[in-house]
Amino acid sequence: MALSALASDARLAVYRLLVKRGPEGYTPSELAGRLDLPAPTLSFHLKGLLQAGLVVSRREGRNLFYSPNFDRMNGLVGFLTENCCSLAGEACGAECQPQSPPAQARKRA
Repeated sequence: MALSALASDARLAVYRLLVKRGPEGYTPSELAGRLDLPAPTLSFHLKGLLQAGLVVSRREGRNLFYSPNFDRMNGLVGFLTENCCSLAGEACGAECQPQSPPAQARKRA
């Protein structure tokens, strides 16, 4: 379910922005402004990310904040890489470990 939730370009953009922001999260109006998405479209995508367990929401006063569920994110990355090189004839070492993009690429993303 998590992978299908990220299959939409718009939903992936929402999720990546939330990951960049971290636990502080964004309100829907902040997300809509940063991503130039209409409120109903953003609401649809946030609902999909919530159902997949990729984001969490919290209320602070009158504001609702969305932030990434890092446990779920790390679990998904672990699932994708848990059998890396398991059928290889020899150990593949560091190539099999999830890697962060180079600092320059991260700034552009």
